[in-house]
Amino acid sequence: MKKIIVTTTINEPTEALIKYSNFKDWKLIVVGDLKTPHKKFEKIKNIIYLNPKNQEKISKKLSDTIGWNCIQRRNIGFILAYNMGAEIIASVDDDNIPLKNWGKKLFVNKHIYARIFKDKNKFFDPLSVTEHKELWHRGFPVQLIHKRSPKFINKKKILCLVQADLWNGDPDIDAICRISNNPEIKFKTFFPYTTNQITPFNSQNTFISRQVIKYYPMLPWIGRMDDIWGSYYMQFKLKSKDPYIIYNNASVYQKRNVHDLISDLKKEVIGYDNSIKLNKFNFLKMLPKKTQNFLKIWEKAF
Repeated sequence: MKKIIVTTTINEPTEALIKYSNFKDWKLIVVGDLKTPHKKFEKIKNIIYLNPKNQEKISKKLSDTIGWNCIQRRNIGFILAYNMGAEIIASVDDDNIPLKNWGKKLFVNKHIYARIFKDKNKFFDPLSVTEHKELWHRGFPVQLIHKRSPKFINKKKILCLVQADLWNGDPDIDAICRISNNPEIKFKTFFPYTTNQITPFNSQNTFISRQVIKYYPMLPWIGRMDDIWGSYYMQFKLKSKDPYIIYNNASVYQKRNVHDLISDLKKEVIGYDNSIKLNKFNFLKMLPKKTQNFLKIWEKAF
């Protein structure tokens, strides 16, 4: 089984990326940007490093549409991983340090038993059923935070196409939650769970089947909703009544890169304003025109 890790970075090789590069049964693709120290990555033997010229060779049209100095460059790595025949693609961030259990229990492309949850609001927050109920997943509509009411339905055998592992340390929450809670946490172990309702997952520690990678683009021109609305896009495209997104135990420690939380907050406002409307009405027509144009090119890349 071919397994490929994809990330993008503007930083020097981090502790996390060095560890990922040393996993013997995985190949690591690092997608650079204009600010990335290219020569330092080109010296690392165990990775495929895509400098700007390499990326334009894969898809000049897509590269031009995405633009530079943005995390959405990761899309080029997804296309390369797909073209290389990857059956499982792991999307990671350069500040998510893998723990000993990272990649050990892979459910992607397998039928497994999972706990099924539903919420009366028809949006499911994956953090609402953990011991850290004071937190919520980035991209979950803030208007519904105090209305969350997850209910366990049953255990069911499902085909897993996306496995979203959680994160110890500084978890993936939005700027409002981070400013108000300033969390440093460690999740207890739990049985994998899922839902057949609308639910966010991210790109920082997520395993994706080859079958659905074309439905998980990092959407440009929408601030910090790029991966979250990418997860909503997948759910919009597949329209599956059966659950296929599994939430699993934390397998990284996020030692978060320096962020300006007020800047993050401003880039998340588009999600606060539109995530509910986006999923209630016509998803594609509600996206910015530039993002719609990107999707037309993206879909032709596979």
